[in-house]
Amino acid sequence: MGNTSKKKPGKKRMTKAERERKKRNRIILIAVEVFVLFLMILALYIVSLYGKIEKTDISEEDIVINQGIAKEDMVDESDIETNEISSGHMDGYRNVALFGVDSRDNSLGKGTRSDTIIIASINEETKEVKLVSVYRDTYLNLGNDSYGKANAAYAQGGPLQAINMLNMNLDMNITDYVTVGWAGVADTIDALGGIDIEVDSDEITHLNNYQVETSKSLGKSSFEKVTQTGMQTLNGIQAVSYCRIRFTEGDDFKRAERQQEVIQAILDKAKSANISTLNKAANTIFEEISTSLTMTEVLDLLADVASYSIGATGGFPAENHRSTGTVGGASCVFSTDITEDVKMLHEFLFVDTTGYTPSSQVETISSQVHSRTGR
Repeated sequence: MGNTSKKKPGKKRMTKAERERKKRNRIILIAVEVFVLFLMILALYIVSLYGKIEKTDISEEDIVINQGIAKEDMVDESDIETNEISSGHMDGYRNVALFGVDSRDNSLGKGTRSDTIIIASINEETKEVKLVSVYRDTYLNLGNDSYGKANAAYAQGGPLQAINMLNMNLDMNITDYVTVGWAGVADTIDALGGIDIEVDSDEITHLNNYQVETSKSLGKSSFEKVTQTGMQTLNGIQAVSYCRIRFTEGDDFKRAERQQEVIQAILDKAKSANISTLNKAANTIFEEISTSLTMTEVLDLLADVASYSIGATGGFPAENHRSTGTVGGASCVFSTDITEDVKMLHEFLFVDTTGYTPSSQVETISSQVHSRTGR
């Protein structure tokens, strides 16, 4: 008999198409792994930066939300109960207080006045952000049943009292804040490579004059004058000085508009910046802000940063209810009808305010302001 041994079965040879598909799948797998690794590194990096932030834990039990004064000894419980309002029209919005403090030594807590007070209302579905400046000299309840300029609330009790001041007077539900000083704004703008601002002929002299004090306060040995009007790329010192201008037509009200304009320009620049520039800006700003936001909240906000857009902006008191004068020798801004002003504020910020009327707390504050000032 001849040799009848059988050949061992070998592996089936892949077709060219199968080999290419396998190679493609392997490349995709590697790309996914690299991307996941990148996200992990980015998350760890943000966590490390977050450690540089001055973090303030604010207990929600201490925050006034739409129903009178927080301290129980200031009003009867029955008064607090009657102050409750329907806040359903604020569902789907995140309201955050933004404070800019006149700090020369990077002190961001109480003891320093908040020259900038802005409510940022974020529509969580559309990502549109509306900004409302509360004018710093507005005569209001300071969150502790005393009355004075709005910016004194931060000086007296830090961000907690300032938040309560906003919630009490304006029927808001703010629980979080971000505070930044001059240095934080200037350094962030420099890290972004400057911002584009339209400088008018009546602003340029004041801008340059303010640069003298601003540069000195920030420990800078020199500054660069703005020499032309029109669209200019302003550096940090120039932009902060632009924010401080209050001696043109419109006074402090126009200054609030400039501050909103600078915020818009910073967001525009950040959205178009590359990773390296954003990294530099993050390193800068995270060391020079104070906030109540948690790490998770910071990450959530950063994840959507490209989706945000600043929509309409406004001020409180509204122009048609705004007057000025003195109280106790201090120059103040007054709302001639706080109740109506608050109603208009909510209609401006929130899409559906059907059924909303200002709380009895707001009505009481309105009456108190009128009796104390005659406005």
